[in-house]
Amino acid sequence: MKKITVFAVLLLAGVLMVSGAVAQKAPVLKIGINAEITGDIPKVGEATKNAAQMYVEDVNKAGGIEVGGKKYRLELAVEDNEAKAESAAKAATKLITVDEVIAIVGPQASKQAVPAGEIANNYKTPMISGWSTNPNTTKGRPFVFRACFLDDFQGPALAIFATDEYKYKKAAVLYDVASDYPKGLAEFFKKDWEAKHGAGSVVAYESFTTKDTDFSSQLTKIINSGAEFLFTPQYYNEVPLIVQQAKQLGWKKPILGSDSWASDELVKLCGKDCLGSFFVSHYASAGAKGATKEFIDRYKAKYGAIPDDVAALTWDAIGLIGNGIKNAGKITGDIKKDREAVRNAIAATKDFPGITGTISFPPGSGDPIKCANIVKINDKGEFEFYKLACP
Repeated sequence: MKKITVFAVLLLAGVLMVSGAVAQKAPVLKIGINAEITGDIPKVGEATKNAAQMYVEDVNKAGGIEVGGKKYRLELAVEDNEAKAESAAKAATKLITVDEVIAIVGPQASKQAVPAGEIANNYKTPMISGWSTNPNTTKGRPFVFRACFLDDFQGPALAIFATDEYKYKKAAVLYDVASDYPKGLAEFFKKDWEAKHGAGSVVAYESFTTKDTDFSSQLTKIINSGAEFLFTPQYYNEVPLIVQQAKQLGWKKPILGSDSWASDELVKLCGKDCLGSFFVSHYASAGAKGATKEFIDRYKAKYGAIPDDVAALTWDAIGLIGNGIKNAGKITGDIKKDREAVRNAIAATKDFPGITGTISFPPGSGDPIKCANIVKINDKGEFEFYKLACP
């Protein structure tokens, strides 16, 4: 009896070893991550990596993605674009030509996403930016998509809010003229505001250059302009300095922001000076429900932080890629054909249940139509949903 038992154990061990070897040889599909891991906005890259890794782990624990009756595991190939345009283009090229990824998530910031999108489109590789709102990221690029609304939507959304909520008629803008994202958003906001309130109703339109830290000259002009509020579409790491300097100079009126404010680092750096402020965002963590709350809870448990909108949009972006792979029909092993099949499946997306909203792509467009969330930084420093703005 003991000999039979020993034999059975050895036989079982052999079966497990064989099955383990088979599992290890299961086909793998690589997804590229082109992220701002170092540089000016490292929290953006961190959130991108975290959310993407969580998604891949979920897929692989479930046995992979089934395509044409065959399951494929996912693997991430991660490149740091250093929050630089030229590095983002190089990262995209490496992911496509060396790592042979089937699709790419990111870059997130428009300054990096616009040049990387050109590379991805030229190589006919699907790319989805979760966070880039500049229209040029996807314009004329059938292989490039986004999971968020655009600047030409976000600017009007904020203009509607400032008009309806406060009845304001005079606006001021402070933006970085050397960066695609704030420059583009400032222009869209100005155009829409003056269309509503007349030429010259943006009474101060001040700019600075990336890395500047003294805004006293621009803020003094804004304070003296008679503006009823200030709109600054800058990144979370820049906003605190602007807000604090404005208040030191005597500014007591509202300062409104864009989706680039949506990082928990903003409150850490800004403190009480930013409490009560409003900004446009893609989702709000405080008061979230359903699948969004489930994502927030799991992310917080895994990484010890509440996910910002970059993390949420990354989850939707990589989810769109996963859905595209699933609906590609089959994986042929010819990377060019497979990329095109995934791209076509993504382009045909209808009513994808994203945690930042339901996503569909109109024919011939990589830009989803979504409402914007107006978010308030409450007294606890939480990002709380306030109302929707739907231009």
